[in-house]
Amino acid sequence: MTATSTDPAPADPVPTTGKVTHKATQNTKLGIWLMIATTLVFAAQDGISRHLGSNYPLTMVVMVRFWFFALFVMVLAARAPGGIRAATRSHYPLVQGLRGLILVAEIGVMLLAFVKLGLIEAHAVFACYPLLVAALSGPILGEKVGWRRWTAILVGALGVVIILQPGFGVFSPWALVALLASAMFAVYGLLTRYVARKDSASVSFFWTGIVAAVAVTPFGLMQWTWMTPGDWGWMAVLCCTAVLGHWLLIKAFAVAEASAIQPFAYLQLVWASGIGLVIFGETLRVNVAIGAGIVVAAGIFTLWRQRVREKATLREA
Repeated sequence: MTATSTDPAPADPVPTTGKVTHKATQNTKLGIWLMIATTLVFAAQDGISRHLGSNYPLTMVVMVRFWFFALFVMVLAARAPGGIRAATRSHYPLVQGLRGLILVAEIGVMLLAFVKLGLIEAHAVFACYPLLVAALSGPILGEKVGWRRWTAILVGALGVVIILQPGFGVFSPWALVALLASAMFAVYGLLTRYVARKDSASVSFFWTGIVAAVAVTPFGLMQWTWMTPGDWGWMAVLCCTAVLGHWLLIKAFAVAEASAIQPFAYLQLVWASGIGLVIFGETLRVNVAIGAGIVVAAGIFTLWRQRVREKATLREA
């Protein structure tokens, strides 16, 4: 979705215009294909991020990316009813600011994991974030988590342990960096759901881009390094993929229910692993493949249980 790999997740609200698509006009098949396209774009973005992060200061790469993102959200806000002034009006300014800080920190941490750990293992560990969202939804949002979802969370934790493989002489402490990024993104997503109680999607989108860009700029400028012309081209592609990915994500959630298409976001793990294998010469260890499979299965089960719960709530209403 990184959101970074973080972007495909529906954690960040996306501004929409016009009327909400009614269920009768939804197209789940189209939504699935749009989500698949989104994962392809964001996997490519992760590969470019890994390349740039291996050759230039991480904070500078993140800074330039968020400069472009901030410009993007400002243009969107300026064209929306009420303009930029309306986009700044939040019922939760402190929480919105915290969201922006967490997101930019998470992207920096995940980029570090890409560089130090590789795309395959970083994504394999990061895939547990839906389970962390379910686990933390109780203390942060006061939501009830049933025993089935707790079981899935524990099974997913077992998958993460298999990926990390502690005590077998091959454990990399950098895997904990990817796990930290996953936890940060989970908190970011829950805070996004919290502010959505009163703030519109366009307000949250604006705050995310502006706060993150302002926060990272001092650190990025301190480590400014001129890129080669070719890498400036890759940076431009990186910025464009972020916009394209968000646009595809907006379209996907506009035509289909989130619960129906969100499981396909896990395909980013497949595409990113392919990029890691073919382009960066990474290797896929057996324990990583097994652990990632367990984590993804547990995550899909959690999403399915959430969908069942939402339908039950609607029937009661």
